Amino acid sequence: MRTSRGYRVFQVVNTVILLGVVVVTLYPIVNIVARSFSGDGYIRSGKVNLWPRGFNLTTYKAVMTNAMFWTDYRNTVVYTVVATVVAMVLTTCYAYVLSKKDLRGRGVLVGVAVFTMFFSGGLIPNYVLVTTLGLKNSVWAIALPNAISVFNLLVMKAFFEGLPQELEEAAAIDGLSTYGTLWRVVLPLSKAVLATMVLFYAVSFWNSWFTAFLYMDHSDLMPVTVYLRNLIAGATNATSVGFSEADATAVGANIQAVTIVLTTLPILVVYPFVQRYFVSGVTLGAVKG
Repeated sequence: MRTSRGYRVFQVVNTVILLGVVVVTLYPIVNIVARSFSGDGYIRSGKVNLWPRGFNLTTYKAVMTNAMFWTDYRNTVVYTVVATVVAMVLTTCYAYVLSKKDLRGRGVLVGVAVFTMFFSGGLIPNYVLVTTLGLKNSVWAIALPNAISVFNLLVMKAFFEGLPQELEEAAAIDGLSTYGTLWRVVLPLSKAVLATMVLFYAVSFWNSWFTAFLYMDHSDLMPVTVYLRNLIAGATNATSVGFSEADATAVGANIQAVTIVLTTLPILVVYPFVQRYFVSGVTLGAVKG
């Protein structure tokens, strides 16, 4: 089938634009990786671009032997896993309830959820609430206040609404309860949207630093993103986050790049395995006109 000239022009322009987006997206990542393996002098003089200069592993050795970094890393893993599990359980149950069109008060429940997308209690009321409930300095201070993303909730709700109602009716005839139907029928058919929501929540909790910065009072409870934030923001120097004076002098210029690489590496490793569910999960869960 022959294509028109206009369509061929569109393909060329579209390809050029997308390649430009890819280059703009990848350049900062490649530059950070190159800086993490470069020598101090080359970084300070601005000579590092897309390839390491003065190959250097001193900073990686210093960071990976630093007890504070690994303590914060462990905290991040724990917070992300617990918060993601809590968020998935609550979001899935809430979305499944909202997907029932014959539910009394359904409009009110949807309205309450949507209302929170645009209005919140504010920083100080939230802080007072978390403190009053005794959640400070615990994983629950991170997991519970951010347990339900309304965007994720609405995507899952739309997905559940698209499942054949006959399957749930057949399950009810076979004697399954509501939770049994959800666990044995609905969730096995929802792997795409579940994987997508897990990715959304996990990335959000992994990258979050302000909640921990607000509700954690002890340095051994901080996630690695706070560790990274202190380095990038210049709020602390290398010695104040656990490095010796000798190591701080040797790794001062690229310590931020090394920490960024080590912090983002798990997400970059996991993402390709979940990506195949991403498009189908969001598309199937989109609101259909």
